Amino acid sequence: MLDKANSLTIGGLAKAANVNVETIRYYQRRGLLSEPKRPPGGIRRYGSADIDRLTFVKTAQQLGFSLDEISDLLRLEDGTHCEEASALAEHKLKDVREKIERLVKIEKALSEMVSQCHAQPDSIACPLIASLHEGGIGTRGQKG
Repeated sequence: MLDKANSLTIGGLAKAANVNVETIRYYQRRGLLSEPKRPPGGIRRYGSADIDRLTFVKTAQQLGFSLDEISDLLRLEDGTHCEEASALAEHKLKDVREKIERLVKIEKALSEMVSQCHAQPDSIACPLIASLHEGGIGTRGQKG
């Protein structure tokens, strides 16, 4: 098996981490991933630590963390800042629960609109379109 200790090119790193090369470059510009020094006459090499870092970033994104929040988490990753990391996660959990609440309201409103459409199939005026003109059902004043 290939020793991944600083033996990967950026393309190899992208493949190993299942991301695009441009994603790696973007993360480097954002400070989420370091850019190795280029040896004289050579190309930059990446290793397993870089794969781990990319995995961390992608997993955090899947959990809904923004790149700024991920940057904060990476600063706390030495293991001595568990309370701060927990506080960030609790804030994210609160955000997720609020989004779910909004999505449930949206689902209910859309379901009611679709039901109205099916209840009046021969109507000249579409109840769904009319509801949207009126500001929707159950979503008026909602941010989102």
